[in-house]
Amino acid sequence: MAPTSGETKAAPKRIGTGSGNNTYKDKQKPSDIRQSNIVAAKAIADAIRTSLGPRGMDKMIQDGKGEVTITNDGATILKQMNVIHPAAKMLVELSKAQDIEAGDGTTSVVVLAGSLLEAAEKLMAKGLHPSAIADGFRAAARKATEILRNELAIPLNIEDRSVVTKCAATSLNSKVVSQQSSLLAPIAVNAVYQVSNFKDRNSCDLRDIKVVTVLGGTVEDTEMIEGLLLTQKVCAGPKKMEKAKIALIQFCISPPKTDMDMNVIVSDYAQMDRVLREERNYILNIVKQIKASGCNVILIQKSILRDAVSDLALHFLEKLKILTVRDVEREEIEFVCKTLNCRPIASLDHFTAENLSTADLVEEINCSGSRLVKVTGITNPGRTVSIMVRGSNKLVLNEAERSLHDALCVVRCLVKERAVIAGGGAPEIALSIKLNQYGSGLKGVDSYCFRSFAEALEVIPLTLAENSGMSAINTVTELRKLHAEGQKSAGLNVKKGAIANIMDDNVIQPLLVTLSVINLATETVASILKIDDIVNSVR
Repeated sequence: MAPTSGETKAAPKRIGTGSGNNTYKDKQKPSDIRQSNIVAAKAIADAIRTSLGPRGMDKMIQDGKGEVTITNDGATILKQMNVIHPAAKMLVELSKAQDIEAGDGTTSVVVLAGSLLEAAEKLMAKGLHPSAIADGFRAAARKATEILRNELAIPLNIEDRSVVTKCAATSLNSKVVSQQSSLLAPIAVNAVYQVSNFKDRNSCDLRDIKVVTVLGGTVEDTEMIEGLLLTQKVCAGPKKMEKAKIALIQFCISPPKTDMDMNVIVSDYAQMDRVLREERNYILNIVKQIKASGCNVILIQKSILRDAVSDLALHFLEKLKILTVRDVEREEIEFVCKTLNCRPIASLDHFTAENLSTADLVEEINCSGSRLVKVTGITNPGRTVSIMVRGSNKLVLNEAERSLHDALCVVRCLVKERAVIAGGGAPEIALSIKLNQYGSGLKGVDSYCFRSFAEALEVIPLTLAENSGMSAINTVTELRKLHAEGQKSAGLNVKKGAIANIMDDNVIQPLLVTLSVINLATETVASILKIDDIVNSVR
């Protein structure tokens, strides 16, 4: 039945009266979009909030193929999470940005962003404009950075390995492999020190540290190798070569192919013999030139055009006692060249003694059934290092690799920004109190924004307390009291389950990690607040 005139819905109000201006104005839409974005982003933050800290819980992630990952690393969880909402994807990108910038704090940055969005939501409910809130939060972040640098940071002598090792151990305390932090932290410190030039703060490149995972053994068997470790195995020649002269070649030791697809028809045995003889002479000529240069170890780059080395070539190389390793990946070439201090050889014409590298020993080692090639005693080695990570199963092995990466990043942060601060939620509480005091002296919107920002920072110690089974409200209240009395290093010692002087308990973290967490979280929240509509593109 058609609706009566009394039941007819009221049409939206039109702007303008002309037929050319029939647009509609929906004042509620921007508010709904913002609310949707905030809810989606907060859902992501809440999902990984329980993973924060040494007592944080782990997540089991199963992909479409049935592969399982167990981790509490924020960046790894979010990277593998199936996220659809565009605002939620911004928090995934935020975690990735923190991982690139500092390596540690990937969970903290998302949790803080969620808390800041909740604070912004309350401010918008009071009638504050989103742009004003975004500007206020940015001003608060600048003030927080100033306080961290001038009042809370402790300058670090980069030569003092003990303090750097404590920072690396702190980053490992929240990982699955926290029991092995006393082994992994010194390895991370030694590796970064070996590849860094302390005169240049940006000299540390983690690509100069090669991490090789080997299934078998335990995490305690992890070791740093001063030399080169290749996951390929020896395919011809002796398994061990002393006083090695090494060549990295980028050409194939196999019969050449035509530039285009074509068939060669051989009609009789004489022609076949001639083809085989020419192939044999071609390969033999290459192998003889290699031997004549004094080379006794060759590393062959993987080829996509044809076989990098043929069976006949392997036979000749075996006869001439040349240790051969094939299928070196294209991505590894730069690292191998830097380690051996040599240049890749692209053709036989360049196969000369000056393009070879020398080493005391090249040998194939057996690790729990995996065969690896190890090069030690390199003459004039480059600033690189290899780390062999061991684990009893794939899940532990992968988590050990991720944890070691975080520890390496923490040490790199200290090379870039040579200052440390207390951990355990201490800097967040100190910042919260100081920003609150500063905000009380301001007028207008900024006063509200500063106080809301200060309150949002308390989410870190609050979450640490919750995850460790302590009373969250009582703990944060007690921390506020201690910091108000001037105890800047008072924080949560989660392992003891009590408030303690964090610096005395060696819970230390790089200044760069906290600076990055605050600035990146603020920038992302400001971006989300500025969005008032979602438009689908044509493509």
